[in-house]
Amino acid sequence: MQDQAKDGDAVRVHYTGRLEGGDVFDTSEDGEPLEFQIGQGQVIAGFERGVVGMNVGDKKVIEIEIDDAYGERIDALVRTIERSGMNLDVEPQAGMNLIMQLADGNQIPVAITEVTETHVTLDANHPLAGQRLIFDLERVS
Repeated sequence: MQDQAKDGDAVRVHYTGRLEGGDVFDTSEDGEPLEFQIGQGQVIAGFERGVVGMNVGDKKVIEIEIDDAYGERIDALVRTIERSGMNLDVEPQAGMNLIMQLADGNQIPVAITEVTETHVTLDANHPLAGQRLIFDLERVS
């Protein structure tokens, strides 16, 4: 009797995530499989749905639309601020990732996308926002 993955199950899967152009953005192949409980929102919705129904040993490819991945890019989450307003211990550089403290006490991850003499552009969108994602999956337990 096969044990198909269903809501509430703890599963372990190996995965390789690719963008539509074929670029790999993440993989578990050289490490431990990803372990999560279906129905708990621990992974993006499209990934979770893709694992439902898989038996141990099954392999498949899933394609996840933007809305079931990290959503659309939101222009309002990109801000340019004065360098003097930043409290950094290091020189800001494009590509740096930071945690920004909000006035309400919450923190959000941001990426520096541009640095000029006077300003820094911060992007709070998830790096994969606006992208269709393709995953090669293998359920291992």
